Amino acid sequence: MFMRELFSIYCSILVNNVHLHMQKLSMDALGRKSVQEFKTSPKHPIIVVLDNIRSMHNVGSIFRTCDAFLLEGICICGYTPQPPHRDIQKTALGATETVDWTYMSTTFAAVQSLKELGYTILAVEQASGSTSLQQYTIPPHTKLAIVLGNEVEGVQEDVLSLCHGCIEIPQWGTKHSLNVSVAAGIVLWELVKQCQFI
Repeated sequence: MFMRELFSIYCSILVNNVHLHMQKLSMDALGRKSVQEFKTSPKHPIIVVLDNIRSMHNVGSIFRTCDAFLLEGICICGYTPQPPHRDIQKTALGATETVDWTYMSTTFAAVQSLKELGYTILAVEQASGSTSLQQYTIPPHTKLAIVLGNEVEGVQEDVLSLCHGCIEIPQWGTKHSLNVSVAAGIVLWELVKQCQFI
């Protein structure tokens, strides 16, 4: 049904000779920050915690998302691959040079440390008592740490026990799972929209 409607609209555009006057922006017009400008800019108070992510491409993609949204940093944990690596760079496109990151041997220790530093810890996970993403509101003056879990196993149970809560992305299809880098983009965009620091 949808495809027929789309084709009908396309034919109507051709018949009526409708021209859309859009043009892609040049790199100069995008107003991209230099590495130094990025480093000295105020950041959204969000740290992303990577809990045993396997794929270097996913890690690189998450770096790139954190750069795009001007986030505070990334905490790489466990066997999550670390920069520098060409397979991370393929998707990070230089974001490993802009986004601050650190490594900790376990996600449990990382989350404990972030809690001690005053961060509210939220796992992105389908769990009992989770909050639907569109219903989550960031309390004022809150620093967030968002835990993203392994591609197969998700966030570790012992790590979940340390979290202040879980955020769940609503899904209505047959595959109630998303690639971790896609999930990161969705969640981080929704949270950044609520931040008023930039």
